Amino acid sequence: MGSLSEASRILEYNAMPPVLVLGVPGVPGFNAFLGLTTYSPGSVLGIAPPHVPELRVPESPLSCSLVPADPEDIHELAAVCETHNIKTVVDASGWCALRSCEMDPVLGRRLNVAIGLNAMRVARDRGARLIRLSTDLVFDGNPRPTADGSMALGGYREDDSVKPVTIYGKLMAEAEAAILDGYPETAVLRVALPMGPSLNGHAGAIDWIESRFRKGKPATLYFDEVRSNLYAQDLTRVIAAFCANDARGIWHVGGPLPLSLYRIAQVINRLGNYPPELLMGCPRAAAGPVPPRAGDVSMDTSKLRSLLGDDAINPWPFHPDHVPADDGWHGRRDQSFPPDAIARYLYGYGTAVPRVVF
Repeated sequence: MGSLSEASRILEYNAMPPVLVLGVPGVPGFNAFLGLTTYSPGSVLGIAPPHVPELRVPESPLSCSLVPADPEDIHELAAVCETHNIKTVVDASGWCALRSCEMDPVLGRRLNVAIGLNAMRVARDRGARLIRLSTDLVFDGNPRPTADGSMALGGYREDDSVKPVTIYGKLMAEAEAAILDGYPETAVLRVALPMGPSLNGHAGAIDWIESRFRKGKPATLYFDEVRSNLYAQDLTRVIAAFCANDARGIWHVGGPLPLSLYRIAQVINRLGNYPPELLMGCPRAAAGPVPPRAGDVSMDTSKLRSLLGDDAINPWPFHPDHVPADDGWHGRRDQSFPPDAIARYLYGYGTAVPRVVF
C-alpha cells in the first residue's frame, strides 16, 4: 500500500496515471481537482456538468483539463473514460445541501446515489481504481452504548453502525453500501468537514460563514454539532495517496482537532476581523425540524494514520493561537489580522492560498 511520501514522489515526477475527478462543483472535488492538476498537470481531468456555468470559462488556465459531460449519463461517463484511458476515478459527487435534500429527496438520490453507481460501474468495467468520497454525516452524533456498558460520544470508527439523521446522510450511506457491494475493490473515504475555497464562493463552510459576516449579517452556528474538520489540501494529499495504493473498504478522513460549528465560526470571525456580535450560537435542538442536525460526528482516524502516518492530516486551524479557548474568545481583540488571514491560515497552514477563478 502507498504512503503519503510515495504519493508525493508520484506527483513530483508527474507519473500519476490518468485520473478523472467527478464532483468538481463541490468543495472536496473542487480542491481535489485543483490540487491533483497542479501536482500532475496533464494527468488529471475533471467532469464539467452541463448545469454548472462556472466551469465553462474558455480563458481559464484549467479549462483544458475539464471535460463537458453529464455524469448522470453512464454512456457519456464511459466514453470519457475510454477516450482518455482513465485508470483512476475519484468520485467526489454529491449534493450536501441538507435542507434542499430534505425537500427534494428524488433529486438528492440522483446526485448522491445514482452518479456514484455510474462511477462504480464504469470503473469496475474498466478495472480502474475507484475512490469514492462519503461523509461523516452517515452518523447521528448522539451518545451510544459501548460494549462495557458506558456511553460514547463522537470518535466513530469505521466499523461503527451508521445511523444518519438527514436525507443526505441516508443517501450517502446507501451509496456506500451499494458501491462496495458492486465493486469491493473501492476505497470509500468518509470525509469530515473540508475547509477550503469553493467554486462559487459561498458553498463551503468558510465561504458561507464569511459571506454572512462580510455583508454585516449574523450567522447562527451550533454549540453541539462537532466535526473533525480538515484542510482541503490535506484531503487532496490523502486522495493522492489512495491513487497510489490499493487500499479498499471504508476509511475515516478527518483532522485531529474536532470543533463545533460555533467554534469554527469563532475562528473565521476573529481572523477576518469581523464584528463579534455577528456570531450567534445555539444548541442544535433549537434549529427546527428541517433539516435535522447531527451531534458529535467526530471520527477516529487511527486506521488511516496506521496506513499513512501520524502526520497524514494537520489540525485545523493549524496554529494553536487560532484555536478558540471559550465561547467569548472571538470577542477579545488583542490583535488585528491581515486582510489575507483567512486564505493564509484557514485555507492553508500559513501560506496564502490564492482563489482560482474559472
